[in-house]
Amino acid sequence: MKSGFVSLIGRPNVGKSTLLNQIIGRKIAITSNKPQTTRNIIQGIYNDSDTQIIFVDTPGIHKPKYKLGKHLNKQAYIMIEDVDVVLFLVDASEKLGPGDLFVIDKLKNIKKDVILILNKIDKLTNDEILLKINEYKDLYNFSEIIPVSSLKNKNIDRLIQVLKKYMTDEIKYYDDNTITNSSKEFIISEYIREKVLDLTNEEVPHSVTCVIEDIEYKKNVINIKACIIVDRDGLKKIIIGKNGSMLKEIGSRSRRDIEKLLGRKVYLELFVKTIKNWRDKEKYLAELGFKNYEL
Repeated sequence: MKSGFVSLIGRPNVGKSTLLNQIIGRKIAITSNKPQTTRNIIQGIYNDSDTQIIFVDTPGIHKPKYKLGKHLNKQAYIMIEDVDVVLFLVDASEKLGPGDLFVIDKLKNIKKDVILILNKIDKLTNDEILLKINEYKDLYNFSEIIPVSSLKNKNIDRLIQVLKKYMTDEIKYYDDNTITNSSKEFIISEYIREKVLDLTNEEVPHSVTCVIEDIEYKKNVINIKACIIVDRDGLKKIIIGKNGSMLKEIGSRSRRDIEKLLGRKVYLELFVKTIKNWRDKEKYLAELGFKNYEL
């Protein structure tokens, strides 16, 4: 049995969480077309007959505007150092931009094998894929370049086979039934935040988080109380909606995912709370689970 750790990095919204979910075969990381969806380090565990690969999904590396953004970048940088190999994901359907160059510049300071993953190739022709490979290969000494489509499950098997070459540990870190180290409470809170991202406009996503206040397991139902936190009252009104319509829809969509996760009927009670400027307050960031990593 070989094993090892693999970090997924890249700028926001390039498909890191979608790739992780595809590899694991379960939805353990939320996805959205809004940038900076992932805010915590999430581990997904891949197992087969001879290999265990622990994938670490990191927040998208970006130029931060708030303390929250600085926390997210610190998390991503630390996970680059603590793994056996780094997967650098880019959206191959978009032009090479300053965000990608920013990440590549950060990679030049590490001593790890870095594999370039050209994601979203389902949107490109074969000729366009070759052009992308040529565009990136001179920017950094990548150990491998692998085109994939996370959404369409294209070339994922080849990616796994390539990664096996870099797995050097001879220990099984998790049992075969474990697919993530994230708690059920964390995954539930992320499901709820995902629905907020799906249903609201651009001004809301970066200002919202969610915490689980209570879970009560009863014989026929699981009762869950959760609080959606925003940084100003105007957003609170948007999330609640007219006569509570938006909050009801967020709850209904979230409950369906949670019931799939838990395999039980769920009663979900949602609240919305304003904590002004929580993204810039160390106290609230700590209480909400955003650790202050020191570099």
